[in-house]
Amino acid sequence: MLACSKNYLLHDKYLSLSFSSESCLLSLVDCAKSCIYMKFPNFSFSLFVSSVLSFLFGSREEVPMAERKRVVVVGGGVGGSLVAKNLESHADVTLIDPKEYYEVPYAQMRCIVEPSMAERSVLKHSEYLKTAHIVQSAAESVSGSEVVTESGERVPFDFLVITTGTTYSGPSTKAERVKLYEADKEKIVAADHVLVIGGGPVGVELVGEIVVDFPDKKVTLVHSGKRLLEFLGTKVSDKTLKWLQSKKNVEVILNDRIALEGLTGPEYVTKNGTHIKADAHFVCIGKRVGSSWLQSSDLSQLIDEEGRLKVDANMRLEGQSNIFAVGDIANTKEIKQGYLAGKQADVVVDNIKRLIKNSKAPKLAEYKPLTSPLGLVSLGRYEGVAQFPIVTLIGRLPGMLKSGDLFVGKARGSLGVK
Repeated sequence: MLACSKNYLLHDKYLSLSFSSESCLLSLVDCAKSCIYMKFPNFSFSLFVSSVLSFLFGSREEVPMAERKRVVVVGGGVGGSLVAKNLESHADVTLIDPKEYYEVPYAQMRCIVEPSMAERSVLKHSEYLKTAHIVQSAAESVSGSEVVTESGERVPFDFLVITTGTTYSGPSTKAERVKLYEADKEKIVAADHVLVIGGGPVGVELVGEIVVDFPDKKVTLVHSGKRLLEFLGTKVSDKTLKWLQSKKNVEVILNDRIALEGLTGPEYVTKNGTHIKADAHFVCIGKRVGSSWLQSSDLSQLIDEEGRLKVDANMRLEGQSNIFAVGDIANTKEIKQGYLAGKQADVVVDNIKRLIKNSKAPKLAEYKPLTSPLGLVSLGRYEGVAQFPIVTLIGRLPGMLKSGDLFVGKARGSLGVK
């Protein structure tokens, strides 16, 4: 919901309200806005009416600028974007990110075969952040109560949220990101044979996109593990392998790997001696956790053996009262997925709001890690494979849940963008 910062003088009978009555009135306004969203799901109409109500009555949670705490968010991925967006009306927020944009991760493989989709799945931070400060630079260190960036800026904080995920070496601007997708598609169009290295969700989804959009292309998938999608159960792996092998030009090689050093082609040789001649290749393997910038900081002792930050049930770093971590960099005991980073972000936003309102040890919300892995992997435009607590599905039904829009509309909506 939007909160209009412009002040509006109410009728005299409202001006004489006591503080508690005013709070009640504004609570009713918020309730009315929620009802409007449920009654009229059309985004434009709901947004218009909500904006009018906010203009007339303000927001009960807005904090005057002079009293605002400083919240610094490092990293502009799923978790960081949500934290920054949902706190910018409650605090003086600064987002530090080497990129000028947030990208919906679930749509990345579709963008390789359909680059125009990136116009919606890649959002500049300035598109969804209205009052937050944006520092386009990588963070270099944390010193005391400030973050030092590679560009030399020192950004002080009252609360720090670290969401740097995994290492990133891609384009820093939206225009460059779209051009990279266009170049990737050109590689596929020009190739007769495409090699994909890595059989996790990214590799499997890319193969699915290629074989559906370019059914005449030969595709070879090489994976070092015993089965595909190892973060999920064996039923998912088996169903996915059968789906891929049912495609006329797909070859899947398991328990083998290709050395990534000096990877040029067109001749590729696996560790087990298999020769592959391909016109293009894509590397889809996991990346390192993005915590190297913290190794020489005061927080280095809180980095575990996997490079993740040790967090407590409130998503705070262990022993820290005002520093949180969200997403891949947090050592929550669960598989790392974007939608879980979003749930962690909700907990962090809730807790920072509570701490802003009451700094004297308020009761904080706790994050409950996902104990039973859930997964939803797209297989081209129309199908997918899903693992739920009691059933594993493959085909059109999982595809209806994800493969069409790939959650781009939902992600944009969560950031207040149409």
